[in-house]
Amino acid sequence: MTNNDARADFTLSAEQREQFERDGYIGPVQIYEPEVIEERWRTVRRQLVDRSHAIYDANARGSATNIANYDRHLDIDLLSEHIMDPRIVDRVASIIGPDVLCWRTEFFPKYAGDEGTDWHQAATFANASKKPQIAWPSENGEPAFGGTITVWTAFTDSTLENGCLQLMPGTHRHMNYDESKPMDFRPETLNNTEKEGIKRGFFGYDYRQLQTDPDWKPDESQAFPLVMRAGEAVIFWSTLMHASLPHTGSVRDYRMGFAARYVPTKVKVYPETDDVVEYGGAIDLSKYGAVLVSGVDDYGINRIATENQRGYPFRVQ
Repeated sequence: MTNNDARADFTLSAEQREQFERDGYIGPVQIYEPEVIEERWRTVRRQLVDRSHAIYDANARGSATNIANYDRHLDIDLLSEHIMDPRIVDRVASIIGPDVLCWRTEFFPKYAGDEGTDWHQAATFANASKKPQIAWPSENGEPAFGGTITVWTAFTDSTLENGCLQLMPGTHRHMNYDESKPMDFRPETLNNTEKEGIKRGFFGYDYRQLQTDPDWKPDESQAFPLVMRAGEAVIFWSTLMHASLPHTGSVRDYRMGFAARYVPTKVKVYPETDDVVEYGGAIDLSKYGAVLVSGVDDYGINRIATENQRGYPFRVQ
């Protein structure tokens, strides 16, 4: 590669890494210009309807959240490009090291009248499925803390009215929830529960059931709403306390977020798991593969997808 061919470097500065270490997040950062994300989302939205190459059966659709549309980066080229974008990958790699996997993507829509999302943290993602979905190796005989880096990109504007994210800076080092505890799936509670005067739920669950201390309450005074323009993203540890506001806006003003989740290659993805059952649905992992987005995979502990289901190659830049 010549100097003329060298691409831009989006590695976080020492000051930004210090901020991330302190606060557990950084952002918003711009990934796309507004007109670019508008066109890309218009194209992706049309392509989502075509499930001929999707790795999960449409019948996996849960009653509370569409788990059949997990991991559409494995069949939609523009989403494959997105998870590999240097504007995302360079920043993630500067936090968790050079060897990085993207192990999950999810859409997070919010439409008029939708409830906000409960305050929550995720270290193993066993919260709804009741089985760990990621497992960090133990260090010095002690269990690893866990978590994943989530890059939540606003595909549309994310506002106070249409249900933007809320974050509690600095809460990423201590888990207030035990993901091994049972959490009852009750879809009838969707959009029917108020907590501290705000309509909140967790896709048919009540995340308060996982609290290590049943009498504890999140300190809302620590929280702030994260308003983002379309094309911007926030990068945060999944162990950071986060939630979202309810959608109180108009029918036309829907919110669409797209979350890509990243871990170092040393982390085991879906350990001893052939399918995922959660949110009233189930997905078969037989076509699943994590994607190497940076560095090399010297561990060989995860199934790796080298191209998406339409032949788009996942090439580390």
